[in-house]
Amino acid sequence: MWWFLAPRVAFGEEALDALETVKGSRAMVVTDQTIRRLGFVEEVVQRLRKNGMEVLVFDEVEPEPSKETVMRGAERAREFSPDWFVGLGGGSCMDAAKAIWVMYERPDLRIEDITPMTELGLRRKARLVCIPTTSGTGSDATWAAVITSREEVFKAELASREILPDLSIVDPRLASKMPPSLTASTGMDVISHAVEAYLSQWSNPFSDALALQALRLAFRYLPRAHANGSDMEARDKMHVAATMAGMAFSNSQIGLIHAMGHSLGAVYHIPHGRTVGLFLPYGMEYAREVARERLVDIAWAAGLEAPSREETVERLLGWVREFVRGLGEPLSVRELGIGREDFEGRLEELVRKAMQSTGIFTSPRVPEDADCRRLFLYAYEGKRVDF
Repeated sequence: MWWFLAPRVAFGEEALDALETVKGSRAMVVTDQTIRRLGFVEEVVQRLRKNGMEVLVFDEVEPEPSKETVMRGAERAREFSPDWFVGLGGGSCMDAAKAIWVMYERPDLRIEDITPMTELGLRRKARLVCIPTTSGTGSDATWAAVITSREEVFKAELASREILPDLSIVDPRLASKMPPSLTASTGMDVISHAVEAYLSQWSNPFSDALALQALRLAFRYLPRAHANGSDMEARDKMHVAATMAGMAFSNSQIGLIHAMGHSLGAVYHIPHGRTVGLFLPYGMEYAREVARERLVDIAWAAGLEAPSREETVERLLGWVREFVRGLGEPLSVRELGIGREDFEGRLEELVRKAMQSTGIFTSPRVPEDADCRRLFLYAYEGKRVDF
């Protein structure tokens, strides 16, 4: 038996007004200074105060949020005693809000205790709203969070069904100020989530439907949103696709692509969307021998077909590389400015961190260390996977 979990979702134009339905006395907004400069924090605060709520803004979240930031936020929360947390921003802000919420309600735990096997007992003090301002992570619809350990140079993949947001507010206007480069990298995160959800050994009919529809939307509308940020139809479709992909992988699993992406990102401090976008072609190529029929379905979502199923898969794999390149995203680790000697010197660390990922074991083709090492080397050079 399995469960399909999803938050209540308000989406479309003026979805931010759904905040006026949130009833409580105190809300803590977890965000970053960029979101504050864009004016989104004030919009959220105004709506909460309209409900008579006292509001505290914690705007200290950094990209790839650290354990130290989470603990500092939890301390502020204990001083303020909120009954609602509002994660406002990209995945970093929403993930930080989830972890701060847990540490606020359960100060006796460590961050690493946020696992599916630990009963957290949340919602005795507070609940959670997530409001994405990028069309990427889908964190507003998942029961996962990624928090970085600076000391261990490692991204901890945290998960608990209890940290699923109570409400997700998917307002495309909040994503309209993303520059083209951020639109591209976060959009690649959407596609990677949906691809891995569909290829996962834990995929199911509910996650499949969401993953394929997210891919149909992203393949069609991401290039438009990248080319013209004011194209609100494209922004709306991509914002919805991000949440759908989040629901899909949260109810199936990520895989090799994210395992390698998390590893490279932790070691070299590269944004998450860029790393998973880079490894997307390699993960799909590595899976071709065991997931051919599913790759044909993904080709359908991309609007591709060929005389045979084999040719369809090969066309898809080539097309994905062209798609990534068309968005100006890198297709090799070398393009990130990482020197060969430095990369090879840290290769064993990269392999070890990737193989520690919880998602790697639900990949359609689970690699041994040797294959993972080889994949990293192929990705460094930009070579097509032929093994």
